[in-house]
Amino acid sequence: MTEGEFRALFDRLRKQVPWGPSDTRGSLNYITPATVLAAAGGVALGRSVSLAAPIEHTVAADNPEPARHEMTQSGDDAPADGLAFALDRIAMNIHGNADTHLDALSHVIFDDALYNGVPADMVTDEAGARELSVSVNASGIVGRGVLLDVARARGIPWLDPGDHVTAEDLKAAEADQKIHVGEGDLVFIRVGHRLHRAQQGAWDSAAARAGLHPAALEYLTARKIALLGSDGNNDTAPSVVQSVDFPVHVLAVNAVGLQLIDWLDLAELAPVCAEFRRWSFLCVVAPLRLPSATGSPVNPIAVL
Repeated sequence: MTEGEFRALFDRLRKQVPWGPSDTRGSLNYITPATVLAAAGGVALGRSVSLAAPIEHTVAADNPEPARHEMTQSGDDAPADGLAFALDRIAMNIHGNADTHLDALSHVIFDDALYNGVPADMVTDEAGARELSVSVNASGIVGRGVLLDVARARGIPWLDPGDHVTAEDLKAAEADQKIHVGEGDLVFIRVGHRLHRAQQGAWDSAAARAGLHPAALEYLTARKIALLGSDGNNDTAPSVVQSVDFPVHVLAVNAVGLQLIDWLDLAELAPVCAEFRRWSFLCVVAPLRLPSATGSPVNPIAVL
């Protein structure tokens, strides 16, 4: 895709956004009390599954600056008699190439602007995101989650780094799973990244990874989905667009206000869905309440 073709797609998608100039929620507007009640009514197994990867604390090829976990008080400090507490703290990058995290609408700057034309300088070193921060999700994101297992539909364990998911792949996954993605859905796309990493070891996924082709965003946004996630970064690397890195992030977050979850772990969910032939579920995403952050680590929970 040339840069000109990408910009034409960007403009086309942006013009289709139905919310007004003061909107700060983007595609979350598609979630309504009715969609939440319908999602809750679909629970049949009473089984919950985490969609988050464990937070790692060791340096790896795809995680050069891992989270830091330290004990500030432990059993080594406990007296022989009476009360004591074990205490610890953690520090981590919100946006990286290993840990599961949500990208807020303040995360992606394109042509010096955020979603809905908010000036880029609304995110500052001192104050963080003064608009469009992750705090818009303070009450959580709840709805019908849908797993589209693209690797399964292709009959392969994982997509190789550099490969991309097309709209035809998404249609094939829907047909294979006999499910239809609809308005207000939280859509999770499995490319098999975590299985690949587990079996063959970590690699520099910033340089090479499977993800969505930017043209697939036109298909997804037409379905009026509320949230998009993947067990990869959502974007393919290297980028398929000339002179534009992370084109899927630009289209989703910046053009249409669709928040993304990167680096999910769908290794537990996928076999459960396949076993019971249930590819939709109640999903609860609860970001931390960070008033001025551009994202948050998350542990999405699927309830089948």
